[in-house]
Amino acid sequence: MPIVLAPTNVELKVIRILTDEKVKKHLESLGITVNSKLTIMSSSGGTVVCMVKDGRIALDGNLSSKIFVA
Repeated sequence: MPIVLAPTNVELKVIRILTDEKVKKHLESLGITVNSKLTIMSSSGGTVVCMVKDGRIALDGNLSSKIFVA
């Protein structure tokens, strides 16, 4: 499911990222890669705030619909 539809406060695993290589490299530098773990802190209007490792990251609606978790 896309990260924008994922439940909050549950640890999830990233299974697919459907973006171009430039955006994938940027997400990788932030700690979001395939098989990485993250937790959704809040979600509203497509914007998602997630906890990756020890930091919080805000993702806009466009990007959050392209990251799939399980």
